[in-house]
Amino acid sequence: MLPWIILAAIAVPLLVIAFAATRRSNAAGEHPVPEDARTRERTEQEFAEAEAYQEQWREEEKKHPHDTLL
Repeated sequence: MLPWIILAAIAVPLLVIAFAATRRSNAAGEHPVPEDARTRERTEQEFAEAEAYQEQWREEEKKHPHDTLL
């Protein structure tokens, strides 16, 4: 019975502290830093480049189909 009391006296406060710390870090992450026009433009450019590369990759895959049999 004594080990259960010790476990409860140690584990419960640690769990409460961990929960509070997690909640605090999540609350801080919910308010992102506002981005300016330059950052938004850069992000849009990166997405456009990624989409262009993806289309190029798909065209290459159509030219060279892979027969993958396991």
